[in-house]
Amino acid sequence: MIKNKTSILVKGSFLALIASASHAQAEQTCELASNNTDDTKRYIQCLDQVIADIQRDQKMWINKLTMDLEKIKEDTGNSQLLPIFNRSIKNQERYLEDSCRWRYLQKMPNGTKAAIAYKQCEIEILKNHVQVLQRPLK
Repeated sequence: MIKNKTSILVKGSFLALIASASHAQAEQTCELASNNTDDTKRYIQCLDQVIADIQRDQKMWINKLTMDLEKIKEDTGNSQLLPIFNRSIKNQERYLEDSCRWRYLQKMPNGTKAAIAYKQCEIEILKNHVQVLQRPLK
């Protein structure tokens, strides 16, 4: 019985942490004030921070779902869910990389515009993936 209470406490704390991270992610926005070098540099750094925040949020949801799927495996004996979930995460990473890479290459030889296009694409795909991960298991 103590194990179950601890599990509930840990899971509750984990969900609170996820909720606060999601809230922080939603507040961060980046704007390019002008096309001068300093503003562009700050804009790219802002995009990098947004990406890092979303990736942290994504990782927390992946960890939560992994724990949930391990619990389902213990309860039901269904060992197929976790390997398929892990494969979907790897495929999502490849999709992001390829989808954003062609946008990057399309903007070349302007390296700055290419980098911005890649980062904006990455942000959009990461946000969408986090939304998918947040859907409840039923």
